[in-house]
Amino acid sequence: MAKQSNRDGKAPTQRMLKVGEQIRRTLSSVLQRGEVHDPDLNRMMITVGEVRMSPDLRVATAYILPLGGKNKQETLDAVRRNRFEIRHLVVKGGSQKFAPELRFEIDGTFDQMDATRALLADDHVKQDLDD
Repeated sequence: MAKQSNRDGKAPTQRMLKVGEQIRRTLSSVLQRGEVHDPDLNRMMITVGEVRMSPDLRVATAYILPLGGKNKQETLDAVRRNRFEIRHLVVKGGSQKFAPELRFEIDGTFDQMDATRALLADDHVKQDLDD
C-alpha cells in the first residue's frame, strides 16, 4: 500500500492509521450488510479501500469504489447523501469515543494500477527495461 501523508506532508501517526483502519472495517461492514435506510445505496456493492484520518482525528476521508468500477458518481452521490446516518452506524458499530466527520472520495488506486500496467506494456518501455 502506498504511504499516505497529511496535508502538511508528514507521514500519518500510528494512531491515525489505527483509527482509520478501524473505521474502514466498520464502514465496510455497514455498507455490506445494507444497514443504511436507502434502498438505492443498499443495492450497491461498495469497496472501501482506505480511510485517511486528519491529524486531530476529527475528519475521516473514505476512499470508495463500486464493485466493477461502474456508476462511480452515482455511488459517491448515494454515500454522500447518507453520510450522517452512515456516521451514526459507524460509531455505533466501532470502538471510537467520538464520531469523526465522514467524507467520501472515489478510490483511484485501481485506475493508477491500470495506467502503470499500460505504461509497462508499452514497447518502448519494455525495450528500456530489457536493456
